[in-house]
Amino acid sequence: MRRIVVVALGGNAIIKEQEFGDVTRQFANTRHALAGVVEIVQAGWDLVLTHGNGPQVGNILIRVEEARNKAYEIPLGVCVAQSQGEMGYMIGQSLQNHFNQRKIFRRVVTVLTQVLVDRNDPSFSHPTKPIGPFYNETQASTLRERGIELVDDAGRGLRRVVPSPEPTRVVEASLIRGLVSFGVVVIACGGGGVPVTEAPDGSFEGVDGVVDKDLASGILATEVGARQLVILTAVRKVLRDFGTDKARPLDRLTVAEARQLMAEGHFPPGSMGPKMQAAVEFLERGGERVLITTPEALGEAWNQRGGTWVVP
Repeated sequence: MRRIVVVALGGNAIIKEQEFGDVTRQFANTRHALAGVVEIVQAGWDLVLTHGNGPQVGNILIRVEEARNKAYEIPLGVCVAQSQGEMGYMIGQSLQNHFNQRKIFRRVVTVLTQVLVDRNDPSFSHPTKPIGPFYNETQASTLRERGIELVDDAGRGLRRVVPSPEPTRVVEASLIRGLVSFGVVVIACGGGGVPVTEAPDGSFEGVDGVVDKDLASGILATEVGARQLVILTAVRKVLRDFGTDKARPLDRLTVAEARQLMAEGHFPPGSMGPKMQAAVEFLERGGERVLITTPEALGEAWNQRGGTWVVP
């Protein structure tokens, strides 16, 4: 039995808040964010690495808007695919260089990944996921004329809003598992994967939407037979009573405790909610453990000296 771990890296680890985030800076951030991941591989684990793409796909959408009537339109699913290639290149090269420097004999490959969603998912009729840049009223008016929906994002400004359907299956999961069986480190499900629907004849078609990266990572972890799931985010430990003066960190949670705290509203939908949902569902499908922490704290947390562990 191979020891497989899926590590989900947040896109904001590559372009940090308030950074312009040119490619040179993104490479530097990537190398830094992967240090703890490399230690896990060095300890003998097989790795599948997933990643977010929020800042990157936002920049792709800016280019699409600026190039309107000068270049062909790019649907959102294709923007996600572009970000998979862009970020897979950066992450893959950075990982391979880390391995070479440490004499770790592993190869790295990026798999452009599609994720199956239900064409009747309620999010298609009620989009809720804000993406891309902020717009002023003049820009928003032009976008609305083209049928693009916008919402006010927490008082910060107007943003495009798109469906965020629940993932049900990773189309390339068997291919990814095969690569892992040969010891290859695989980068997959970038940005949650490109959402697609499946017709009765087995053909796939892309849909306009964004799949949550952590939910897709949990599905993939089950499908490749991973024993553990690691979700890397902006906080060292999960907090209960988040945003209040009663907030306190959690070292360890059972699935039952996590579900109770979710029901009580401790994990907001736009931040920790999907991460905790992914953790709980992965464990309920037979996973062994889930770790939630920051990229910087991963090394210590993996050795039981930090982070929040969720267990069956």
